[in-house]
Amino acid sequence: MPRQFRSAWLKTLATVAVLLLLAGLLGTWTGHPALCVAVAALLVLTWHYWRLRQVLLRLTARQRWETSNGVGVWNELDRLLYRNQQEMRVRKRRLIEMLRSYRAAAAALPDAVVVVDRNTQRVQWFNEAATSLLGLQHPADMGAALVERLQPLPLAHWLAGGRNAEPILDANSPVDPGIRLHLRLIPYSDHHWLLVARDVTKLLHLEQVRRDFVANVSHELRTPLTVVHGYLDMMDPEDFPDTGPMLSEMRKQSQRMAQLVEDLLTLSRLESQQHTELETVAMTSMLASLKREAEAHSQGRHTITVEDQAGVDLAGSNKELHSAFSNLLTNAVRYTPAGGRISLTFAREGKGAVLAVTDTGYGIPANHLPRLTERFYRVSSSRSRESGGTGLGLSIVKHILGLHQARLEIRSEVGQGSTFACHFDAEHVRPRSNSPSISSTEDFPA
Repeated sequence: MPRQFRSAWLKTLATVAVLLLLAGLLGTWTGHPALCVAVAALLVLTWHYWRLRQVLLRLTARQRWETSNGVGVWNELDRLLYRNQQEMRVRKRRLIEMLRSYRAAAAALPDAVVVVDRNTQRVQWFNEAATSLLGLQHPADMGAALVERLQPLPLAHWLAGGRNAEPILDANSPVDPGIRLHLRLIPYSDHHWLLVARDVTKLLHLEQVRRDFVANVSHELRTPLTVVHGYLDMMDPEDFPDTGPMLSEMRKQSQRMAQLVEDLLTLSRLESQQHTELETVAMTSMLASLKREAEAHSQGRHTITVEDQAGVDLAGSNKELHSAFSNLLTNAVRYTPAGGRISLTFAREGKGAVLAVTDTGYGIPANHLPRLTERFYRVSSSRSRESGGTGLGLSIVKHILGLHQARLEIRSEVGQGSTFACHFDAEHVRPRSNSPSISSTEDFPA
């Protein structure tokens, strides 16, 4: 108990004791001491109950408390309530200032922010950008059903995904179809979501400009490179004995540049392609062709095996899938030292299928794995230059698999090798038509 409160309490008890003593003395003088003490005690009790009632009434009415200069328990209670009330006002003022600051910050954001109730999926709050990007109006749309209000955006199934909902990377704004939006759903409490919509119109335009530029430049470079490479092939090193090594290096670099141009054109075509025509891809002949290509590229420096455990074919583009699988095998040969092993396995995975390329090469550090499919990304630029890689192969693989609703999984350990697995769902698996399976010990026909 604080010293100040203890002092007030002792003073109040002393006052009550003095009053009762005086009442006893008065009763002794009048001949009725018990009656006088009882009346005095009743008056003291009545007075305390009256003060308690006053405190309760003022608290109920939320009146502004005034400090007291007297002594005693009730005066000390007045001072404590006054102090608590003042501290509460200060905290309330700070909270209001913080809330105003946060609201101003949210209002100043260029992204639309909408607070959505997770159970009812109704709008609880939104900032100013939500009006220009999503068309929400204050206060008419407060409490409105979000899915109905933001038609024709496909939000019903998306909101049902909740925490697992993937961002909508490209959607038309309900206000202006010319505005392209990137939508994200962020659970930030047990009862609310944050819907964040960002205007990506300029970014998408710049991305399209970049794609067009790469495609046009690559296309324009193809012809002069073909001419240069053709003339270099016509030059016999024996006719130029002093420049033989230079001619060889020029041919090598022109071939590398030509391959880079072809990869850029392929990647540009895949990025602009929305879907692919499905056909039955005969995996027996596909695997045979892949092994021949890998052995030709390896030139006997590696042990290459193929296992066909699936016994099914795939649905997709034969040309695109061949390009993707060939890129994976070529990378395995390129980055596996002589004497290493490379295996190509095609197997069932539930109702789907998986094609995996495993090597015993250098391996890839874990911090590089998330970025391997980025264009021109290299784990080691010097090693890539030596091997002749363009840095676009895995990016091409990723886009091809995306067009087939498949995914690329990469597992690697430094010094132990890598595995690149292409996972296909059940919709892209077809029964095989009278084709023998391929084992790792069989030779493929030439």
